[in-house]
Amino acid sequence: MDSIRRRSAGGILGILFLVLLRWAGAGDPYAYYEWEVSYVWGAPLGGVKKQEAIGINGQLPGPALNVTTNWNLVVNVRNGLDEPLLLTWHGVQQRKSPWQDGVGGTNCGIPPGWNWTYQFQVKDQVGSFFYAPSTALHRAGGGYGAITINNRDVIPLPFPLPDGGDITLFLADWYARDHRALRRALDAGDPLGPPDGVLINALGPYRYNDTLVPPGVTYERINVDPGRTYRLRVHNVGVATSLNFRIQGHNLLLVEAEGSYTSQQNYTNMDIHVGQSYSFLLTMDQNASTDYYVVASARFVPDADKLTGVAILHYSNSQGPPSGPLPDAPDDQYDTAFSINQARSIRWNVTASGARPNPQGSFHYGDITVTDVYLLQSMPPELIDGQMRATLNGISYIAPSTPLMLAQLFNVPGVYKLDFPNRPMNRLPKLDTSIINGTYKGFMEIIFQNNATSVQSYHLDGYAFFVVGMDYGLWTDNSRGTYNKWDGVARSTIQVFPGAWTAVLVFLDNAGIWNLRVENLDAWYLGQEVYISVVNPEDSSNKTVLPLPDNAIFCGALSSLQKEQSHRFQYSEASQITQLWKMLIRAS
Repeated sequence: MDSIRRRSAGGILGILFLVLLRWAGAGDPYAYYEWEVSYVWGAPLGGVKKQEAIGINGQLPGPALNVTTNWNLVVNVRNGLDEPLLLTWHGVQQRKSPWQDGVGGTNCGIPPGWNWTYQFQVKDQVGSFFYAPSTALHRAGGGYGAITINNRDVIPLPFPLPDGGDITLFLADWYARDHRALRRALDAGDPLGPPDGVLINALGPYRYNDTLVPPGVTYERINVDPGRTYRLRVHNVGVATSLNFRIQGHNLLLVEAEGSYTSQQNYTNMDIHVGQSYSFLLTMDQNASTDYYVVASARFVPDADKLTGVAILHYSNSQGPPSGPLPDAPDDQYDTAFSINQARSIRWNVTASGARPNPQGSFHYGDITVTDVYLLQSMPPELIDGQMRATLNGISYIAPSTPLMLAQLFNVPGVYKLDFPNRPMNRLPKLDTSIINGTYKGFMEIIFQNNATSVQSYHLDGYAFFVVGMDYGLWTDNSRGTYNKWDGVARSTIQVFPGAWTAVLVFLDNAGIWNLRVENLDAWYLGQEVYISVVNPEDSSNKTVLPLPDNAIFCGALSSLQKEQSHRFQYSEASQITQLWKMLIRAS
């Protein structure tokens, strides 16, 4: 994947976005992208045997989506895999547009050889996000890339504009087995076991240790200029491993977490759990006589020394390679106390403007009355009907052949039930398609109780939730006395430590059916997810959810509605844009 990920997708399409943006006319701009998802091959951890991975336009990481608040994105995706595919836009709230969410509850998979066009607006959002496949453990093979949503010019940043620009890093644990082999292991009831390495931007580690790292591994080099400050956007897009991120000799000034500006604090290292995103300000203030190590090492797993990704921070006036040992990780590899205290220290910057001019803290979440409470308990995987499955409140989710949103729209009976329990039930675990019946514009309290043995991350599509508390032991009503009701950070992915709980609050003002899932891919694949249905009962004119897209793909009980070529998107913007798009596509 070393040379593959750096390959251009084609010169003419490289300028396509800019040309079409100019033609977009009045209103919020449109940005157009043309992607092909296909298999690529590489050996990121070294060796002669190459491994199948998933790239976009021949690249891993895939092309970045770099846009501004309220822009409209049109992403035409051709599925060059031999399996159905969906891409989800991790952290993008898809306001009024659950049809674009790209998960199995909202969309039929894009069949092999088909193309499907996502069209959505990044409404009232700023920050650092990513896209990735949501289907069949595909993310274990890659298919991910950056989504950067910039502030509008009229909205000031709560820090000086970094004069060095942006740097994006993707951290991921990596298995020498491809995603198909990982699926087969889980289907057979076997755990995945520890990964084989850690990648930074899909590349293996710099050879910091001749015993642990073989020769010839291609590594990431980050080029910087002395004295400049950079905004470093860091994502954990891995399978199941929490990673500790640090840079030799440099502090990390945290400024943002998944679209929310944070109180600005310096960290020497940061635990980044699966599915989480942060941005830091990184100032090049060191003696540049040598390069510096950039490290992402596994947490809470055995043999962490073998699970360390290393890149190089290269000053333009550096005189040689890095020296000395890698910067220290937290003292105790298995001690979660450091990590939970660090998580509690991340606070919302209530005075900063977000995507709108009003301060982030103008929404006083601590004063709102909770309308629904869900205590979601996870357990270690267990046998259910002869299959190894993972559960929430004793239910392992079974994905129906007809997506939930389509079943709701077309009144297809028997696809799902609105009876998901609001707390653990004293009964045997079961397989079911049971979802949460949320209250439109209600205020929901969700408590994640982790009775499993590993750190878990949970992600909610369609929303950002306020992280108000986390602690060890079993959550009780008295635990609310410890909640942070003023500056808990608003984000979409949160960690839950084993033998502990995390509580969040979320305002259900975005109608649709939204996926709530564990981000650890093994448990997600085994059924540890649920959906929340949010319906506006007074919306007779369908103003709170956009209509079904004209290019919708039908499957399951609605397969007969699928029309020939209906998966081919026809651009409906101004005719000049349509003609220019077609002209440039033909030229390429």
